[in-house]
Parts: sequence; C-alpha cells; structure tokens
Amino acid sequence: MLRILHVFSWCIYVGLLIKTGALAYSSVISLFPNSMASNDLYLGLTLSKLLEFSRPGYVSLSFLLVVLTGLKAYIFHLVIKIFVKIDFTTPFSRTVSNLISRISYVAFAIVLLTWTGAGYAEWLEHRGVNLPNLEDYLGGGDEFLLLAGIIFIIAQVFKRGIEMQAENELTV
Repeated sequence: MLRILHVFSWCIYVGLLIKTGALAYSSVISLFPNSMASNDLYLGLTLSKLLEFSRPGYVSLSFLLVVLTGLKAYIFHLVIKIFVKIDFTTPFSRTVSNLISRISYVAFAIVLLTWTGAGYAEWLEHRGVNLPNLEDYLGGGDEFLLLAGIIFIIAQVFKRGIEMQAENELTV
C-alpha cells in the first residue's frame, strides 16, 4: 500500500510541476504584444480582461497562481522525501518530523495566498473585470487550512514520539 501511495505522490508531483510550468510559460508569453495566450492560459483560465484592465495586476495574479501551484507541488515533493527518509523500525526521526512540520507551514502559506488572491479577484470583479474559471485555481483555501492544522498536530505528535524514543533508548 505504501508503494502505491509513493507512486501516486510522484504522479501528483509531476502533474503539479507541469501545471506550474505551463502557467508560468503561458503567463510570460501572454505579456508579449499581439499574444493571445491570456485568452487561455491553462485549461480554460482566461485573464485577458485583467490584462486589458491592468498589466501589473495581471502580472501579480499570474505570479500568485504560479506560486500557488508551485507550493502545492512542493508539498508533494516533501511527501516523497518522507517516503524516502522514513525508517519503519524507528519511525520517529528529526528529519521526518521537520519534513512534516514544513508541510504544515507550506499548507498554511497556501491558505494565506489563496485568501489574498480571492480577495484581489473579488476586488477586481467589483471594478467590472470578469475573471471566469478563476475559482478553479484559487479555490481550496479552507481545505488547506484544515490540512495545515491536521499536519501540524501530526508534527507535534512526531516531536513527542522523538522524545519518547530517545528516553526509551537511554533506559535500555
């Protein structure tokens, strides 16, 4: 089962890297004159109205979307590192604990960036800029907040497990 999860993590990681690269590439290409790339950045994401409204706003939102997908890919990179580093004979190690903690911090950063992007998108819509399909890319902030909380608790359990494992080794 763990092998399947490891392979599944790799597949998601590669998919998110491709999505990040495609968003970054099409965002940069769309900044060139006479480029139609802003009409379909990635799988139906259209920010052409925003580009017409504000070039710096377009760059900011595009950058935010690239960073968000990059951070999601980074979470799966950390998960893959956990699969490589974990030793099930002594599962509580500082390395694994640090990786788990880092996942919770990155998930919380995703929450903050998602909420910032959603607020900016709402502000833009009040200004008359139509941003269809943006919810597909800026959604999920609440889910990542739950993920960050759960992973943070698991990280604290791992830290306590490290302490108990060290005490156990000293008594033997």
